[in-house]
Amino acid sequence: MIVMKHERQPLLDALDRVVRKTMEMDLTWDWPCGVAYYGVAEAFRQTGNEEYFSLLKQRVDELIALGLPVWTVNTCSMGHCLITLYEVTGDEAYLKVMRDKIDYLSNHALRFADRVLQHTVSSKNDFHEQAWADTLFMAAFFMLRYGVMTKVEALINDALHQYYWHIRYLQDKASGLWYHGYNNVHKDHMSGFFWGRANAWAAYTMAQVKKRLPEPYLYPPYMDVDCSLRDQLAGLKGLQTENGLWRTVLTDEQSYEELSASAGITAAMLLNGNPLHSAYAQKGVEGVLANISPDGRLTNVSGGTAVMRDLEGYRQISRDCTQGWGQGLALAMLSAALDNLEGRRE
Repeated sequence: MIVMKHERQPLLDALDRVVRKTMEMDLTWDWPCGVAYYGVAEAFRQTGNEEYFSLLKQRVDELIALGLPVWTVNTCSMGHCLITLYEVTGDEAYLKVMRDKIDYLSNHALRFADRVLQHTVSSKNDFHEQAWADTLFMAAFFMLRYGVMTKVEALINDALHQYYWHIRYLQDKASGLWYHGYNNVHKDHMSGFFWGRANAWAAYTMAQVKKRLPEPYLYPPYMDVDCSLRDQLAGLKGLQTENGLWRTVLTDEQSYEELSASAGITAAMLLNGNPLHSAYAQKGVEGVLANISPDGRLTNVSGGTAVMRDLEGYRQISRDCTQGWGQGLALAMLSAALDNLEGRRE
């Protein structure tokens, strides 16, 4: 495991600021909200702060009462906070919404080739036969968590199936890094860049598979997840900047340092627990903390990013606004850091 040599109170203070700012944002039922509220749920799980749970429950109940959207891969990301709400309250209303999402992902979502989930952001055929790393957080990780919670082996196997094929499609074997997307029609990675946040989605969720799946060694695809994460983190550690961060295009020195990717990658290192990554994780936490504003905003987070046509397209994505995914990944990292503090575990 990685032992963090950091004071607990500054981490708690930063986490509290980020939670409160996140819950002040008027996020609606979509992936920015899904990632943000996953982070709030992780903050509650880590600290036991009942106020965080109360704020989350109140907002999600309000959104359910207002009416639910059409299901897509991205809107299914809200399933993460529903798991937490259901586990604490036992309220069947949350379970019903999760069942609807799982039914969509299992039986109605667009798939291609060997039943690989196509990334969707609307009710349209947005990105025909394209696999994106984003799908792992928004859908496959949720499917895995729900399958473990309900003990449905078919769902666990489907989730691991998605990981297996996304690894095959998106990971570069030579470097261990992940491409942003894959086009099954043209059999290529489109513009073919190693986008930072794509690598965060992959690394963070693969690290969570290791933690959340009971007896993972009994599932053959898990071995691919474990090896993929090993190779990816080995490649990523060499691309960390002097500030402890990672760039929006990982291998492009002219790309800006991007904080949602940096938070997600650091969290993955902390969760994975390889002691060889201790110094990188420590530096990553410090780098992210330096970019949390006094009012709880994770700054320098890139906006929503499709698979861009060229390198300049990635470089020009704005990082001026507060984003739900940045807030959520910051909270995921802070929660992991708190869990790895010196003296926290034997």
